[in-house]
Amino acid sequence: MTERTYNIAILGATGAVGTRLMSQLEESTIPVNSLKLLASARSAGKKLTFKGQELTVEEATADSFSGIDLVLASGGGSVSQRFAPEAVKRGAVVVDNSSYWRMNDNVPLVVPEVNESDLQGHNGIIANPNCSTTQMVVALEPIRRAFGLRRVIVSTYQAASGAGQTAWEELVAQTEAHNAGEKMVANILPVKGSDKHYPLAYNLLPQIDVFEDDGYTHEEWKMIHETKKIMFGDKNSKSVKVTGTAVRVPVPVGHGETVYFETEPNTGATSAGIQQALSQASGVILEDDPKKQLYPQPINAEGKRETFVGRVRPDLENDDSFHMWVVSDNLLKGAAWNTVQIAERLVDLDLVRVPVGAAGKFEI
Repeated sequence: MTERTYNIAILGATGAVGTRLMSQLEESTIPVNSLKLLASARSAGKKLTFKGQELTVEEATADSFSGIDLVLASGGGSVSQRFAPEAVKRGAVVVDNSSYWRMNDNVPLVVPEVNESDLQGHNGIIANPNCSTTQMVVALEPIRRAFGLRRVIVSTYQAASGAGQTAWEELVAQTEAHNAGEKMVANILPVKGSDKHYPLAYNLLPQIDVFEDDGYTHEEWKMIHETKKIMFGDKNSKSVKVTGTAVRVPVPVGHGETVYFETEPNTGATSAGIQQALSQASGVILEDDPKKQLYPQPINAEGKRETFVGRVRPDLENDDSFHMWVVSDNLLKGAAWNTVQIAERLVDLDLVRVPVGAAGKFEI
């Protein structure tokens, strides 16, 4: 039997995640028949190379998706809102990296190591979670399976690139200006388009995304509800309590997280048992040897697909409670690789097809 090949489109191909989508697709197991690169009119005409072949970026239109089997999207929420339903209407399955579809009840929110089974019965759009959520649930899932999970308290240390290529470039420019004794210019962080901007270089910003009325930022809100949807199938699940604080740090690539968690009582959870579960988990690399000062660091995680975990230790004041330190490349496992990984699983499970009537579940 002839192996099926796939016509694929990358939406948002010229961005920091889009270019990594190309490289991850190039290294994936997906048999690619053709690749179409799509972006805004501003980026149309640019040349990018895929498997030695020079491709020209095209302006995205609704008809761009005709004849496409699979769309890997990283063009932002408004772009995905507009084009994902158009792609589905034309028979393409969309794996979307924006935040727009994540909380939609008709769209599975997937991290393959955690809830691959949610791909079954999809309606043509699969959402890729927030980068900080993704690495946390990869680390938590083997613990949940072995010892249960009652509570999670996370503090994030998120890289500049999580806010996009321009934020990364601004961090570099600010660092150079500071080192030269010049004024640092801030136009993007903490939130592009907000009233105030602050430099990230030599600084910490305890704000990622806009503030909600309850005092939490939308990034923190996303981590709470995405974790519940991915791990327990309900964005408002009462099965686990989740809260956190998200902080932007002057690191180019690689998010770090301190994760405090409570296991179910009487399950025999110990640090050694948790380390054992993590060491055997898919997508996790345990780096945890305090005597040798071995622990995960963003500089070492950059360019790697795995989630790195270390500093597993008990809370000495509370039973069944532990700390750990989690690091991952936010542009790969947090974005491009998780997207391509979902696409790989769709191919392997023969799920690259839009069910009859599925397009009607989305506004077009």
